[in-house]
Amino acid sequence: MSLLPSEKIKRKVLTLKKEESNPEWGCQPEKRDMTNWLEYGFVNVDKPSGPHSHKISELVKKIVGAWKAGHSGTLDPKVTGALPVALNNATRALSYLLKAGKEYVCLMKIHEPFPKQKIRKVMKSFVGKIIQKPPVRSAVKRVERERTIHYIQILEIKGQEVLFLVGCEAGTYIRKLCDDIGKKMGVRAHMLELRRTKVGVIHEDSCVSLQELSDAVALRDEKLLKKCVQPIEKVLSFTPKIWVSDLSVNSLCNGSRLWTPGASKMDKGLKKDDKVMLLTLKNELIGFGTLLVNGEEILEARKKPVLKVNTVIMKKCPYPKRVKRSV
Repeated sequence: MSLLPSEKIKRKVLTLKKEESNPEWGCQPEKRDMTNWLEYGFVNVDKPSGPHSHKISELVKKIVGAWKAGHSGTLDPKVTGALPVALNNATRALSYLLKAGKEYVCLMKIHEPFPKQKIRKVMKSFVGKIIQKPPVRSAVKRVERERTIHYIQILEIKGQEVLFLVGCEAGTYIRKLCDDIGKKMGVRAHMLELRRTKVGVIHEDSCVSLQELSDAVALRDEKLLKKCVQPIEKVLSFTPKIWVSDLSVNSLCNGSRLWTPGASKMDKGLKKDDKVMLLTLKNELIGFGTLLVNGEEILEARKKPVLKVNTVIMKKCPYPKRVKRSV
């Protein structure tokens, strides 16, 4: 089974100090009420062929009754498959999901007959770093840029059509990849069909149709709705993490830096300038920040700022302010 880099990550968690979270403050993500479930949720839509990604996002917003919605990674109108749509406050985390690797199943047509061994050899040569220039019809500037192909697996060859699976870095154009494969073979080739099967750790088997989402809302079926909407913490589970003590949550929600005494647990191997998730001891996402020191310094330092908050996700912080004791 082919895996994207985000699916291979297995980090060891280091406990900096043993402490438990007060059950009166906050709650575990899977125990959120329906209002908060939608406030911090993602819908992995099975995008049909035809509408633009932005249109799908607007339809999800209307169906759920969200005040805001946004999608991660645009799919061309004719492309189908996994399109994660963030709801409400979860939209603030979209930039962190945009960088996740993608997987596609593509049907490519080669314009002339070819030896099967040759196409296998040529396609294998594209695994690794490649240079791509976005196609004419694209939303970005047409300059050459480096992208990584994590894996290519040919699923079927029938006549002059090749069905293959490809895992790649975000921002890779599969249409251009097909064209480049053809050029390397000395013939023309183009993409016939494309379906996205993964976005980071989100797989197509968790996709829901707009109709399924609409039915769950219309029936007011909480169990079904929770199946359609995934917690933000699950969607971004591949991101490096730091867990903080209860009394640090409120100040972080207000944009304060994280100091050493507030860190409770962290993933092993963190480095200065890493972008990390800030979690409560109940695994609720507080926000995202940039490390100011290496992980080892968090272990050794007594009291110093270790992280700068970049984005706050938690709304209406359910944790109390730290109270300064009088001497």
